[in-house]
Amino acid sequence: MLNDAFKALSDPTRRKILELLQEKDMTAGEIADSFQISKPSISHHLSILKNADMVLDERQGQNIIYSLNTTVFQDLMKWFFDFTKGGTDKK
Repeated sequence: MLNDAFKALSDPTRRKILELLQEKDMTAGEIADSFQISKPSISHHLSILKNADMVLDERQGQNIIYSLNTTVFQDLMKWFFDFTKGGTDKK
């Protein structure tokens, strides 16, 4: 799971999508309005974020609403904390 998360975070467009979703849940069209790239490219980025479980999607009528999955971010923070804690104990 962490490998997919790190891959997802490696791209600046995906990081910007996450920042947008931090502000509010959005449709793919609303997300695409913030970029100067094609809607299929946005869909590809959203797919990578979904595969990494960083983004959740929920159908509401004709729309799919995307939101952050904060559980994955908590897991990432735990990994970073454990990693840095382990690093300070080594001499």
